[in-house]
Amino acid sequence: MLMYLAAAAAPKPENPYGLMEALEQGGTIAWATFIILVGMSVGTFYILFTKLIEQQKVINQGKKVRATFWRSPSLKEGTAKLEKNSAYKQIVDDGIKAQEEHTKLTDPVEAHDWLHGSLARSEASINSKLGGGLAFLATVGATSPFIGLFGTVIGIYRALIKIGAAGQASIDAVAGPVGEALIMTALGLAVAVPAVLAYNFLQRRNKSIAEQLNGFTVDLLAHLVSNGAVRPSLAAAPVAPAAKPATAATKA
Repeated sequence: MLMYLAAAAAPKPENPYGLMEALEQGGTIAWATFIILVGMSVGTFYILFTKLIEQQKVINQGKKVRATFWRSPSLKEGTAKLEKNSAYKQIVDDGIKAQEEHTKLTDPVEAHDWLHGSLARSEASINSKLGGGLAFLATVGATSPFIGLFGTVIGIYRALIKIGAAGQASIDAVAGPVGEALIMTALGLAVAVPAVLAYNFLQRRNKSIAEQLNGFTVDLLAHLVSNGAVRPSLAAAPVAPAAKPATAATKA
């Protein structure tokens, strides 16, 4: 019994094949590969959270537009209700500016074509801003497995060198380099998978936001070229339920 207690209380031997040990054995190449992959991972999560916040702001702005903007008597009053630096406010301001500039053109251009081009440019600039950073996620998802594979190749190469130097393939000679190679492979996959998932998720949300912006742009264009006569159909306000007729017992 005492022997079992003494064995349990004895300090456990350190693992000679952990991450830090593998990096120390791999040298400069292993450390460089590890630092690059960590930097890619940090950039991936930074872009993911910042773009989520940015997208949510535009989604909330769209809800506010549907609730208040088209109920205003004029575009300028409706614009005043929108948030400053709002994506929808930018589209409305660009549309009003384009309508004012159309009268200053010396070369005759149809108002519809002029306004459509101006609103399309404004919408494209917003979509471009929302898509910023996604190229980095796509690059990380495509290249990080190969960066990890580079570390894998170097680890296997070091294992073969040790086998050749020792003259035999003993476990203690190749465990370190092979472990380093497997760790680099795992790191490359661990960085690539979140980047690909984040890219697809953000891209899908951007597509939904772009559809809402396009719908608003079409409604705004129709409103501008019709001098305010055309407005999108708004959901009717909920009607309060009618009061129930009083019963004889209640009257009594």
